[in-house]
Amino acid sequence: MLSQLLYFLITLGILIVIHEWGHYRVARACGVKVLRFSVGFGRVLLRRRASPDSTEFTLSAIPLGGYVRMLDESDGPVAPGERSQAFNRKTLWQRAAIVAAGPAANLILAVALFAVVGWIGREEPKAVLSTPVAGGLAERAGLRAGDLVQAWSHDGQDWEDVRSMPDLGWQIAQAVADKQPLLLSVADAAGHGRRTVRLDTDTLESRDFDSKTMQRIGLGTVFYEPIVGSVTPDSAAESAGILPGDRLLRVDGETVPDMSWFVQRVQRSLVDGQPQAMRIELRRDGQVLEKLVTARLQDDGDRRVARIGAGFGGQPQMVTVHYGPVDSVRQGLTRTWELSALTVKTLGRMLVGEASVKNLSGPITIAKAADQSASLGLTAFLSFLAAVSVSLGVLNLLPLPMLDGGHLMYYLFEGLSGRPVSEWWHKQLQRAGIAVVLLMMSLALFNDLTRTLGLH
Repeated sequence: MLSQLLYFLITLGILIVIHEWGHYRVARACGVKVLRFSVGFGRVLLRRRASPDSTEFTLSAIPLGGYVRMLDESDGPVAPGERSQAFNRKTLWQRAAIVAAGPAANLILAVALFAVVGWIGREEPKAVLSTPVAGGLAERAGLRAGDLVQAWSHDGQDWEDVRSMPDLGWQIAQAVADKQPLLLSVADAAGHGRRTVRLDTDTLESRDFDSKTMQRIGLGTVFYEPIVGSVTPDSAAESAGILPGDRLLRVDGETVPDMSWFVQRVQRSLVDGQPQAMRIELRRDGQVLEKLVTARLQDDGDRRVARIGAGFGGQPQMVTVHYGPVDSVRQGLTRTWELSALTVKTLGRMLVGEASVKNLSGPITIAKAADQSASLGLTAFLSFLAAVSVSLGVLNLLPLPMLDGGHLMYYLFEGLSGRPVSEWWHKQLQRAGIAVVLLMMSLALFNDLTRTLGLH
């Protein structure tokens, strides 16, 4: 819990500082006097000011945002000698540039972070597939345990290499969002027997890349050899005498190709809702042994599944994914653009009811993801930071009065009409914007709580 809070604060701190720094630097470049640069809201905990006439830098008690306070005649009287430094006195394009600089800084940060990750390189699971889920798109497409996915295409003409399992997952998510089929070039683990399969992601009703969609696609997990890694105390596996390191060979005479198949086979051991005994053959220290195991029913969200309490052993095949300096920047730009577009599409679909509002995530989910990514290493955390930075940049560009995009909406109106938004309209829109933002925050927090309680 403490580590989640720590990495959550680190994530917010970096992204808020970068966002507000964008506003600050462009404001100063446009000749605007900046009164305060604050990380956080509420009571000031720390403050620093080089001179009475310079910007005050503060750290405040509520770390869920920040702000840059500029000299502005709308906030009160401004001395005649400083009016030229007031925000409201600047040209329309200067004001728009200052407002847009915050989200732009987040997007630039994302490009830089993705580029750094690409240049450093990271260890990722190789795109070797486990046994597909029975009845899913992957099984119907003819994918099998041990298949190595080498490339993808939408039209069968232009092919792109699949570098790793996360890369494959990203392409599938894009195909689901765009309602397009995905062609995969696959081979066996040694790279032989290359063939093309079609994943009919365009037939899915939902465009949400959530757990239900993943179940319908049925691609399975990363390929794991059928080796037991751990045995839960007082479980069916322990009662049957199964030990860590045992290699699973057959279940009721059926060969076990990988651990994913074994998990599915255990779950299919139910007859009239009750687990039936399975005859499991395994190899231990060169000897073939036979164990009789009866799974036990356990709660898994809103359903009960059969499990024996044996965890995965061994390690998936890994590959180092890295690019040269130029390609790293190109990849950073591409990934930031694709993730921005996916975020906008998802928000648009939520607005028209084509996507579930369950896609919204709040501080609890972000904290958990920050902690998990940090536990996987520097590059994983930097990738997470880049993804959240993209989300922050895109969300701040939404045309809501409370956000930067709302101010840009005002300036667009001013540019087209030749006059600023009236004070009456400004107040009404501000109230509506506050209501929408509060609603989004409430939904995000509700989703967090339902995920935490296993109700999603």
